[in-house]
Amino acid sequence: MKAEAVLFDLDGTLLDTIGDLAVSMNNVLRGLGFPTHAVEAYKRFVGDGVVNLAKRVLPDAQRSDEELVARCVAAMRVEYAAHWADTTRPYPGVPELLNELTRRHVPKAVLSNKPHESTVRCVAGLLAEWEFDTVLGQQPGVPCKPDPTGAQRVAAQLGIAPARFLYLGDTGTDMRTACAAGMHALGALWGFRTADELRRHGAKRLMTRPTDLLDLLPAP
Repeated sequence: MKAEAVLFDLDGTLLDTIGDLAVSMNNVLRGLGFPTHAVEAYKRFVGDGVVNLAKRVLPDAQRSDEELVARCVAAMRVEYAAHWADTTRPYPGVPELLNELTRRHVPKAVLSNKPHESTVRCVAGLLAEWEFDTVLGQQPGVPCKPDPTGAQRVAAQLGIAPARFLYLGDTGTDMRTACAAGMHALGALWGFRTADELRRHGAKRLMTRPTDLLDLLPAP
């Protein structure tokens, strides 16, 4: 393929956010009087938006209580706003990848199921050294991934055909999004999910290190 641009997922792909997400949601659960979860468990819970996260962490009997889910979501927004940068950092190799993409003038964008304001805050706060052409999180009017609307919107904003995008993500949701949008799906093995999940949902290639992606771009 002739790749011209890169679309990144955020959590589990560019940033290792799992510790701060787990601490924030466990604080919410304690406040509501429910059991908490191990940090490792959150790698299975996150990735499909904050509403789905709330439903997954609540006890089975409470997951259909829409009012409780809404309270959990609202409290998570407050907690995460206070803790989003406590331990979150770019994964090893991500700065080197972004440096090289910048040097090569390769357009790059971020698409996340995180709320839009939180997505923008994380990118601006922890990836400020690099300029992204578009940063898009979950917001009204844009369905969550794996719906391809967000990815297609990014492609339209950059004026580049979806088929010319490398899409790098770490979950089956990301792989399904890439395939539905007509982008080249790359699975990030350093993220939150397994190689098997990434393959099952359409990953064309699996990346062991962030800089492996550079092999799929034209030589500078």
